[in-house]
Amino acid sequence: MDTVSSDSVGRFLTVADTADILNVSPADVVELVRSAELPAISVGSPGRWRIERTVLEAYIETKYEETRRMGLWQESDLASLPEVSDGAIRRPGDS
Repeated sequence: MDTVSSDSVGRFLTVADTADILNVSPADVVELVRSAELPAISVGSPGRWRIERTVLEAYIETKYEETRRMGLWQESDLASLPEVSDGAIRRPGDS
């Protein structure tokens, strides 16, 4: 269960808040930020990253879409494989 709700934080999340929401380690979040996969801003001392709540939500939606597309791609890739039935190869479209 998330301990961070949108009501309990402002516009920006800390690395720890973001890690809690994503259920990953803070080090994983920092790596996502440093690789530019998860946009963030540095505020104050070096290494004090802040992730905008709306940016995190967009990141999560993007990951859902990537997962959906990968599933469709794998499904279509398997559909092109011939099936073996009683020792005979049956290709899609064969009667």
